Order: sequence, then C-alpha cells, then structure tokens
Amino acid sequence: MKYGYARVSTLHQDLEAQLQALENEGCQKIYSEKFTGTKADRPQFQELLSILKTGDTLVVTKLDRFARSTGDAISTVKELFNKGVKVHVLNMGLVEDTPTGRLIFNIMSSFAEFERDMIVERTQEGKAIAKQKPDFREGRPKKYGKKQIEHALQLLQDHSYKQVEETTGISKSTLIRAKRRLDSAEK
Repeated sequence: MKYGYARVSTLHQDLEAQLQALENEGCQKIYSEKFTGTKADRPQFQELLSILKTGDTLVVTKLDRFARSTGDAISTVKELFNKGVKVHVLNMGLVEDTPTGRLIFNIMSSFAEFERDMIVERTQEGKAIAKQKPDFREGRPKKYGKKQIEHALQLLQDHSYKQVEETTGISKSTLIRAKRRLDSAEK
C-alpha cells in the first residue's frame, strides 16, 4: 500500500499543496499534521511508522517534511528498509536500499539539515542586528496605531462595541484590552 505523509511546522501554514501532490502520486492513505519537524514525537508520523509493513511505500513531498536532522532521517530510513518499506521523496525520487541509494539519501539529508541550520543562523543574525536599533520590539508589529485605538475608545463612549468594531475594523477583544490598559493607567 502507498502511504503519504504531509507536515507543516506551524498552525498558520497550509498543507494543501503537499496533500495534492501526495494524492496525485496515488497515495491510498495520507497522514498529515501541523507539528514542528524538530520534534521526534510527531503523533501522526509515529502512528504511520507503526503501521507500515513489508511492501508498503512511504511517500513525502520533500526530505525536510520527513526529518530535520540527518541522524533522524538515516535512522528512520534504516528502520523502514529493515521492515521492507520503500521510501519515495517526490522531489528526490525513490530511495533505494542499495549502497548508492543510501549514499544519495545521506547526502541529501545532510543538505536538508544544513539548509535548516542556515535559516536558523540567518534568523538569529537578523534578530541580533534588529535588537541594536533603539525602536526594536520583539514579536509581531501592532496592527493598529495609537491614534486609531484612541479614536476607537472615544467612539466607545457613545457607541456599542459592535458598532465601533464595524466602523473601525478593530475587534472587540482588542478594544477591551485597550480599554483595560487605559483604565489601569488612570488609576
């Protein structure tokens, strides 16, 4: 049987492209999850590994969906080969249980880990540079400026939360938090 596995790292990412590619490849059953690849205890992946048996094929779209570290990838593929399971990485091809197949897989796994490490390093460098700026703020930028919030809070004096939300686009929960901050600052 042909099994597919799709994974994205965050809840905000979309699995659709991977699922479509796995369906196009003819996977009869597809496991998917939104879970960081740096963790080994991905529940759907662990469940899939436990049911694979001789003659089955595991299909993933890219190597980095399968494993993030070279050691983890090599260990998992060895385990699958020992069970008689084939591994097909769509952007790489079928990984064969031959000396050449294992070599290519090990090299590609090393590149995937290297790529991930470089992304982390560049992110950290960018963050270190940004922290040197006096106006640096950690986290996501605010959606609404101080003047917009103040205007919305003034509208709240004569209008309901729903009316202010419809007028300004600022959600009720944001307005409530801003009102609490203003009330606590006045005390």
